[in-house]
Amino acid sequence: MSSNLTKVKLIHNPKYHRSGPKSYVSLLRKYNFAPTKDGPYFVGNKIQHQGKVGGQHPIGGRTHVRRCLQKRETHDQAGEVPAEDEQNDVEYLCEVAIGTPAQVLKLDFDTGSADLWVWSTELPNSTSKAGHTVYDPSKSSTFKESKGSTWKISYGDSSSASGTVGTDNINVGGLVIKSQAVELANTLSTQFEQGVGDGLLGLAWGSINTVSPQKVETPVENMISQEDIPKDQELFTCHLGTTKDTDDADRKESFYTFGYIDTPSLGGQEPYYVAIDNSQGFWQFPSTTVSIAGSQFIRPDNTAIADTGTTLALIDDAICGKIYDAIPGSKYDSTQQGYVFPTSTATEKLPVVSFAVGDKEFSVNVNDLAFADAGNGMSYGGIQSRGDLSFDILGDTWLKGVYAVSCLALSSGLMKA
Repeated sequence: MSSNLTKVKLIHNPKYHRSGPKSYVSLLRKYNFAPTKDGPYFVGNKIQHQGKVGGQHPIGGRTHVRRCLQKRETHDQAGEVPAEDEQNDVEYLCEVAIGTPAQVLKLDFDTGSADLWVWSTELPNSTSKAGHTVYDPSKSSTFKESKGSTWKISYGDSSSASGTVGTDNINVGGLVIKSQAVELANTLSTQFEQGVGDGLLGLAWGSINTVSPQKVETPVENMISQEDIPKDQELFTCHLGTTKDTDDADRKESFYTFGYIDTPSLGGQEPYYVAIDNSQGFWQFPSTTVSIAGSQFIRPDNTAIADTGTTLALIDDAICGKIYDAIPGSKYDSTQQGYVFPTSTATEKLPVVSFAVGDKEFSVNVNDLAFADAGNGMSYGGIQSRGDLSFDILGDTWLKGVYAVSCLALSSGLMKA
């Protein structure tokens, strides 16, 4: 291990305010799935007509039907989902130095994305940049423009970010990656503008990178190709501490490592590894059992992805219902499109919930079963419905209970943190 490699500390965003419904809407947007439980949000068809304009209506052209996220305003009326209905901010950010001399930006590390994009000086003056560090490529002697290359991230509700591409040196936890593709934002929709972070660093597989006409290598892929990390340590790790577990002082420390495993975080144990299916670009693995309060349920052929860019854990409706059946006083609240339970529920009354990674199960910290205040003495649950998705999304609610080791040799290690 290089002596220059250090932990990349996660900085808690002081402006982040947890909201269960807003977090759920953000996931509907990110993964473009349709809810299967009652609530104000649904996926419907929107008709768009393109043609020559005559009077007040287009003439000729083509009619397109677009599947998009919508919100019920009344029983028989629906409209677009307003930006304020979404969790447009992230709970954790990491400092990354870009360019020469270094410009330090706070980025969202996301294992569910494969782009490294940043706020840049290419953004128009109409975009408020207050509170952001904006990357200026003209001030870096190592920046090179990638002529003809563009990128665009778009979601099912038409929110998007896009721009141009260049290369520059970046420093992640003491590890310098030379000529890393950096995607410069020149357009941001309102949803992206409202966040505190200065961009995103994707840790998913490069197959879902959005740069065209040719995809670019992710930072982790470049770490390997440039031999910045040892051959036997082609990996990164993630430790998300939870401030809710007051019995363990180390729970509050959150960090990533690149090119090495933080031995103390293993607690004297060996990592458990499982083969990864990266065909969809995610860290996807078999997850065919779940245990709830000591009872195990079989889920044939079920799979899950680990996503640090997701706050909640999303699972199928049947298992989700069983989890909340095991919590006294819980109910499904259709006004918030999620399960809630009494905030006053004693810890010993909460069930231990464990999800399988391959042949071994890893549990959610019981104190993380409550995600956010839902009002009226209730808490919004950290585990919710995945809608019509065919796989689980195990986000921070679950990741806070493990020390995750992600190896580029198509295997992922997980160890109870």
